[in-house]
Amino acid sequence: MSASTLTAVLLAKILGGIGRALISAGVLVLLFAAYQLWGTGLRTDRAQDKLRDAFGAQVSELQKVTGVTLPPGLGGGGDSGAQAASPTGLSLAELAKDPKVQEYARTHKYQWGESIGKIVIPKIGADFWMIEGVELSLLSEGPGHFPTTPLPGQPGNAALAGHRTTWKAPFNRIDELSPGDKITVETLQGRFTYEVMPQDGGLGYFIVNPSNVSILEDKGDNRLTLMACHPKYSAAQRIVVTAKLVENPAEESPQSEPPPGFRPDAAIGALGADEQAATTQVATLAAGDDSARIPAIEFGAGAGALWLLVALLGHWKRRIKWPAYAVGLIPFGVLLWFCFENINRALPAGY
Repeated sequence: MSASTLTAVLLAKILGGIGRALISAGVLVLLFAAYQLWGTGLRTDRAQDKLRDAFGAQVSELQKVTGVTLPPGLGGGGDSGAQAASPTGLSLAELAKDPKVQEYARTHKYQWGESIGKIVIPKIGADFWMIEGVELSLLSEGPGHFPTTPLPGQPGNAALAGHRTTWKAPFNRIDELSPGDKITVETLQGRFTYEVMPQDGGLGYFIVNPSNVSILEDKGDNRLTLMACHPKYSAAQRIVVTAKLVENPAEESPQSEPPPGFRPDAAIGALGADEQAATTQVATLAAGDDSARIPAIEFGAGAGALWLLVALLGHWKRRIKWPAYAVGLIPFGVLLWFCFENINRALPAGY
């Protein structure tokens, strides 16, 4: 074989290897994009089921402690329309006025990660169970309530954050809301209706910088503030929707406390006591989880090593090449799934 022929063969092999590597990389990128858009939703679906069941357990506990029979549907079972009545005649609209229920609310303190109720936005098809806290690990389960702001339905400015592009994207279409659109929330204190407030230009939303914590401050009225990253697939800004409570609020309940080991400088959750801490925490709402980097590398390396082993085995004994790939595909997929999960946690979130 001449030198020119040998060079051509080697060049062809090198280019072929580069081509296969680029195709493999492209496939992995597409798989990761599919995981972000649809795969994350599978975990959110499971989490939503758990939040629904947890809220149902709270309803049972409330009935046990207060002796009040709550309306059918409160807690996730069936239609809990505003006029749905219990055997005692108590409706959701009247529930917040019951003194026994309010006494329970005054003494009940939610812990981070607890289910606090449901939010429904008919205009954009959003129907999600809410969770206490706004850490990214919690927002993967559903819209999160900012600790140190009132609970939805209570006096003041109740604030929620939610994803726009992953984890079922509960706030994906909040830019479509218009003034007057209805938002309802259900808590242990009943059902409460909000109406979207108008902003400049007649829009139902406005855009702020990530460090703008004024959106969480008490404005002297009873409102609901929804916040998410903007634009979609980016964490550069925040899109904000505010809605006014159109009925009397329920009574306040104690605010949640940070869990043990809470670090204000690294947390996404409860706002600090001073404005600087609050600014830092709101600005880092979309920050990635550094602790996920090592697991992402480990699972990725494991998936790569497994696939290389299968490829070498198939090259060594060609008759078992395709059976080897078929057998190796399942553990490879599992390792790749966990790799994607940790990469997603480590990346800044465009929620």
